[in-house]
Amino acid sequence: MDALMLDGNAVAGLLEEVFGREMTTAVGTCAACGTSAEFGAAHVFRSAGVVLRCRWCDGVLAKIVEARAQTCVDLRGLRGLG
Repeated sequence: MDALMLDGNAVAGLLEEVFGREMTTAVGTCAACGTSAEFGAAHVFRSAGVVLRCRWCDGVLAKIVEARAQTCVDLRGLRGLG
């Protein structure tokens, strides 16, 4: 595991803020490889924002950036979320 990499549980508060509910147990399907898994299992990288990556294929699932009192969320890497 990369020293800068965390799992989805590390951003549980941010995910709840964005989605309005606890999301680490929500199941997402990766658009790249089709694997379905809980958000808590995703690999997380923090920098200017947060990037959640599929732990199986390393595809980007979601990007979250907070800037100027706005939160921008890109979920293009998810085929489904439930």
